[in-house]
Amino acid sequence: MSPTRGALVTGAAVTAAAAVVLTVVVWPDGSGSGPSDDTASPSGTSAEAAAPSPSRSYPMSSAPSAIPAVREHTAARGPGWQPGEDSTVVIAKGSQVLADEAELLAKELKIRYRGAEPARTGDVELALGAKDAGPAESYTLTVRDRKVKITGPDESGVFYGTRTLKQSLKADGTFPEGVVNDRPDRPQRGLNLDIARKHYSAEWIEDRIREMGDLKLNQLGLHFSDDQAFRIESKSHPEVVSDQALTQDEVRRIVGLANSRHIEVVPEIDSPGHLGAVLAAHPDLQLRNTAGVESRGSIDISKPAAAKLIDELLEEYTELFPGRFWHLGADEYQALTVRNPAASYPQLQRAAEERHGADATIEDLATSWLNDRADVVVPKGRTAKAWNDGIFRGTKVKADENIEIEYWTGKEIGARPPQEYLAEGYKMLNLNDEFLYYVLGEPNEFVYPTGERIYEQWTPLVLRGTEPVAERYSKQILGGRFAVWGDLPNAQTTEQVANGIRMPLVATSQKLWDPRKPALSWAQFQELAERTGSAG
Repeated sequence: MSPTRGALVTGAAVTAAAAVVLTVVVWPDGSGSGPSDDTASPSGTSAEAAAPSPSRSYPMSSAPSAIPAVREHTAARGPGWQPGEDSTVVIAKGSQVLADEAELLAKELKIRYRGAEPARTGDVELALGAKDAGPAESYTLTVRDRKVKITGPDESGVFYGTRTLKQSLKADGTFPEGVVNDRPDRPQRGLNLDIARKHYSAEWIEDRIREMGDLKLNQLGLHFSDDQAFRIESKSHPEVVSDQALTQDEVRRIVGLANSRHIEVVPEIDSPGHLGAVLAAHPDLQLRNTAGVESRGSIDISKPAAAKLIDELLEEYTELFPGRFWHLGADEYQALTVRNPAASYPQLQRAAEERHGADATIEDLATSWLNDRADVVVPKGRTAKAWNDGIFRGTKVKADENIEIEYWTGKEIGARPPQEYLAEGYKMLNLNDEFLYYVLGEPNEFVYPTGERIYEQWTPLVLRGTEPVAERYSKQILGGRFAVWGDLPNAQTTEQVANGIRMPLVATSQKLWDPRKPALSWAQFQELAERTGSAG
């Protein structure tokens, strides 16, 4: 979570001088790893079988220039491919669902789209392969006989293949002969954006989505409710919405663009803390201590009306956001930050005991609040997420084991190391505030993260501080998101934010896609980002 809440690219981007053929992917320490079990080529076709017949008239090709770098490239002799006057984009028979990807690529390459027609010399063909041919986001890109063919078991993988083609052409003018077999290391890769404390226009968000798509990122978190503002139009509770807010039509447009780039939007209404904007319209639900003093942003979870209000908002926005995930927040409930919560908030303690027994605590009540909110979104097909500091140690009531924990800090009261959650079997996402938190104004000793530091020092296993967790937990770490928080919203303009996060996000994308230790220096990687258009 954000600090007021407590206040990826390998050198696999091989340059033209160094072609490699990779069939085994290893971590920097030499051990195989990653949350997926795939070790075969994603198309189900071996690189050897797919390699073009060699020709003595051309030098052996090099791997394409792309960020994130391709995981495997089988070099070959041949002229490669570049769009010509008669080049078009086509889709294979039975692959009509790829029409949107084909039309986008044709527009970007400034060539025609011909639809479901046989490929001719000079064309790019997109095709769906067998669903069991590899991970959904994997793809095979083959350049042979002056044609390009991109295949994958799912639309997302084919889309990523078009991103590799687009980047490499921009960088080098020609896509190299040979076969690319590519797939991501982590299934969740993205950007988290606090639009509650700083307003961003729909157009600004859409620009970030386009950049994310080209980087093969697939998740955009939108934190739209906090103490300072509630930033999306509400039909059920218009009284909670701030003056500057996205309309629901703008949100539908954002979600539609994200879907076209195979990006899922992950909405977040944080509770039971960080609800100041909602409580400004519902002061009767404000949590107060025995002296009548308000607990900032905290809703009184001993009151049935509190659950009713939040659940009505969840019901409304799960219809607006149709993706697979919903973030419930759960961090920094201020009642649990005082020296003696039971004495300061006896109404919470009584509610805990009434519901969970005489030895229950306010932590138990907060945990049951989280589980109850999960019970609203899970039946709608959502996977619930929560911040790590909303999952407590030693409670009678246990947080639902299917909630994905998003780990951001180890600085909170009663901080728990990530190993504790992993040992309990939880799946986690990495939002390490040491590397991945871009906090406007740099309060509370935060500094703006750099792409160089992420590129050189961070991996998905580095969940807290600078030390990685044990390799045995790797499959439980589903990926990560680079996060922008608006604690001091006027510290930067939206244009400054866009420029400031660009290279950190580029580096994050590499480290989430490819587990290998970077072979390129940071300077070489920056140069590659410029050539591929990733640097803006």
